[in-house]
Amino acid sequence: MIRQKSFENDVPTLYLVATPIGNLSEFTPRAIDTLKGVSVIACEDTRTSRTLLEHYDIHTRLVSYHNFNEEDSANGLLNLLNNGDSIALISDAGYPLVSDPGYEVVNKAIESGFNVVTISGPSAGVHALVASGLDTRHYLFYGFMNKPKKELSDLVNFPYTMIFYESPHRIMDTLNTAYEILGDRKAVIARELTKKHEEYIRGRLSEMIELEDLKGEIVLMIEGYNKKEIVIDFYQIKDMVDEYIGQGMSSKDAIKQVSKDCGIAKNDVYREYHNLKS
Repeated sequence: MIRQKSFENDVPTLYLVATPIGNLSEFTPRAIDTLKGVSVIACEDTRTSRTLLEHYDIHTRLVSYHNFNEEDSANGLLNLLNNGDSIALISDAGYPLVSDPGYEVVNKAIESGFNVVTISGPSAGVHALVASGLDTRHYLFYGFMNKPKKELSDLVNFPYTMIFYESPHRIMDTLNTAYEILGDRKAVIARELTKKHEEYIRGRLSEMIELEDLKGEIVLMIEGYNKKEIVIDFYQIKDMVDEYIGQGMSSKDAIKQVSKDCGIAKNDVYREYHNLKS
């Protein structure tokens, strides 16, 4: 067991400083003072961080800390702590370690007996969630997905609001995959948070797959599975698919339409219609 009295010792400190997610005015006085007071600031991209630091007249030395060399970077920062220097770790936006590097150095610092202290600030996931209109009592922050089909399949029965980060060039594929696997659930897209072109798009996945030209940093939130709301009569669903086919639709399009009509995952409609076991 390790007990840390953050401000009652003379041990060097690793500060984890949250930075603005868009609007520079969100930077707190405590964060500014911390970055001015440490010996070194470790960051993802020195060019991005330098813009923020220059805005607040912060001239502390910058060093790079990347995912691709995190082990070496962590050892370098640990050497600074061993030399008696307090350091700060920042990400390009938001909290370090939240979908960003930092895990290695935090654990090495803890194991070596140094203080690890968070300096609070904005977080895109929580920022988006509280204005989403979705259930905020319980939620899962997932961050970026590597394999959306597999990861969303694992979350089909997860009962709480889910928060994902996504890039503009992948968002439409992710929305279509979510609609196919999770069904027609409520969802919210928040993009360009705190910036001039901030936008919230609230609706259902069936509506969002029709969107175009989504740019900027994106937070995608999807409601959790609610068993009480989904009452399925699969015999009726088969009839609905056949009715659409009778109107000239292909079976693929008919299954997609029934999925949309009933708010049921397309894969579930497909399996039932073709008498496949789950």
